[in-house]
Amino acid sequence: MISRLLFFLLFPTLCFSQTLTGIILDASTNKPLETVAVYFDNTTIGSTTDEEGRFSISYSDAIQSPLVISYLGYEKVIIEDYRTKSDITIKLKPTDVSLDEVLIDFDDGLTRRQKLKLFRKEFLGSSKYGKSCKILNEKDIFLRYDKRRKTLFASADVPIIIKNKALQYEVSFDMIDFEAIYRYVNLKELDFALDRVAYSGTSYYKNLDKSDKRKTKRSREKVYKGSVQHFMRALFHKNLKEEGYEIYHKGFKVDEYKYFNIKEKDKTGLKEVSLKEKVSILYDKKDQSDINVFVDRFLLDAYGNYSAIRGVYFNGAMGSQRMGDTLPLDYGLNTKKETQN
Repeated sequence: MISRLLFFLLFPTLCFSQTLTGIILDASTNKPLETVAVYFDNTTIGSTTDEEGRFSISYSDAIQSPLVISYLGYEKVIIEDYRTKSDITIKLKPTDVSLDEVLIDFDDGLTRRQKLKLFRKEFLGSSKYGKSCKILNEKDIFLRYDKRRKTLFASADVPIIIKNKALQYEVSFDMIDFEAIYRYVNLKELDFALDRVAYSGTSYYKNLDKSDKRKTKRSREKVYKGSVQHFMRALFHKNLKEEGYEIYHKGFKVDEYKYFNIKEKDKTGLKEVSLKEKVSILYDKKDQSDINVFVDRFLLDAYGNYSAIRGVYFNGAMGSQRMGDTLPLDYGLNTKKETQN
């Protein structure tokens, strides 16, 4: 218990606050744009522009996510190198408005209601946290099922708004792509056996009114423990055992660091991780997962952010986690009070 508490209390001492200011303009007219969303991807840290198009947003060393500039009717801008700047000017370009009626009316053997049911399950998840979620703008989601490839596709021209009642977050998820691939399908019986699911996009988390309740904090901590985020932070700090993880290879418990090769990368504070062979992960003596790494190495920071997301996959307990089971990347890094509850 003490080791876990110390692990989290390290973060506030490492975080140095910085502030980025800027102005957002229409690229065609050079007029300021009001209420543009400015946020760090997959965090609770965000702002909006005022009537003069200006914004101010503060962040710490814990935030490694790209900065996202998003406004309905304009192309989204993602900025990676904001740490080298103190004040920026961004000119947004209007998007080409195109309606996807063809996807709405496409005859693919499933009704829209049936496709929505499948999408909710694979996007939000089937845990009690996923089931507590409600998508507030389902009408904006375009769905298509490919019978030949047994794959469900989803897209949206506007961010998908998710209310997670159990974890007390409202999540704005700007979807880039979504596909659920099934290994077996019986359309007559509506029987679908999932092979794998993948989705990507940028997200912004907002705390809801009851986010400071003891019950909500307990739920968030329960979701965090044993998650990919928790595992990656423990891997970086080389305290897997202290955080409740055991590593197995071919059914035998092994020394984790003979399989995970972790080394410092230059002076960036990042670590480079490679996996010798496929291993299984056991958390808290009961939750089993497999990790599959399809890249030679991936980069990892102290806060659990890792690169090559498309090259690192989890099966089992961690692989079953969906949007309804996720926490923002800055979870546990904001205040000492949050980390102790």
